[in-house]
Amino acid sequence: MTLPSWTPVGALPRAHGAPLFKGRLRVRPEDFLVDEHLGFDPDGEGDHLLLHVRKTDANTQWVARRLARLAGAPIAAVGYAGLKDRHAVTTQWFSIPRPRGGIPDWSGLREEGIDVLEGHSHRRKLRRGALRGNRFEILVRATAPARPGLEQRLASIRAHGIPNYFGEQRFGQEQSNLVRAHALFEGKAARVPRHQSGLWLSAARSQLFNEVLAERVRGADWDQPLDGDCLQLAGSHSYFVAETIDARLRERCDGMDTHPTGPLWGRGEPPTRAAVRRLEEGIAERFPTWCDGLGAFGLAQERRPLRVPVTALTADWVADGLLLTFSLPAGSYATAALREVVDVSEAWPA
Repeated sequence: MTLPSWTPVGALPRAHGAPLFKGRLRVRPEDFLVDEHLGFDPDGEGDHLLLHVRKTDANTQWVARRLARLAGAPIAAVGYAGLKDRHAVTTQWFSIPRPRGGIPDWSGLREEGIDVLEGHSHRRKLRRGALRGNRFEILVRATAPARPGLEQRLASIRAHGIPNYFGEQRFGQEQSNLVRAHALFEGKAARVPRHQSGLWLSAARSQLFNEVLAERVRGADWDQPLDGDCLQLAGSHSYFVAETIDARLRERCDGMDTHPTGPLWGRGEPPTRAAVRRLEEGIAERFPTWCDGLGAFGLAQERRPLRVPVTALTADWVADGLLLTFSLPAGSYATAALREVVDVSEAWPA
């Protein structure tokens, strides 16, 4: 099986310059804190329970299985808005059908790194993607780091955002999800459950997006609208094709009101025009098996912002290294922000 050549995450171009120093990430779970924000309040009534859970060194799906077992519910009935890092301390929301025998005693889960902080009645199951974003507090452990330029780098990130790359988690250990996706497209993969093949399809789609974004970063126009761009409205999935960019559209983009987008590949042709369309089609020509395969598996063309704003960004030197805090919208990766400041190696697998 001959694989196409792709750009691994570590080799993707940075938008704000070379890393300022090197450090270690996730030496301990408490070095990586994540707090999920849904963007809405519990209903206060209904046939479901909305649980606010803090988990330590545990993945989201495993926690869902433990909650389901204790509540006497099928795993398919447990809802959550997004997957969270395993090697971290994270708080996120889960939903379960209200148990007929009453609310279980959750305290026994604490020994397993699961702490149910609060629970509320809710009308419906929590769906994937139903969140506003996440707040991060990350300690990058470093010794004698090079400190000059940090404030200028942070100011640049606050002003321009970061490239909205998909992170290494999407591609699996040693990028195995991409290898398996290619086998799937060539009809050489063994039969697997739909959710497993879905992970592989998502990985191939994400890599195509990263390749397009990398070209825009190299061209220094990843955060600027171009004639023929599809511009997405901030805070929504709606976008429009901008045949010609005028001063008003540039102003809106500078103000983070709109963002240039890249393709999430599927059936049909990308809606972009002019040079932007040619760039995207040029990437597709390097991966014909993937593009054809994504369409054959029923995925449709979608768009994802090339840029993501980083809000409430701060950095403080502490005894063990640099403590970074910031917030990102849903679907964005904290490691994409970190790599614009520091070259990190993972103490744990991503």
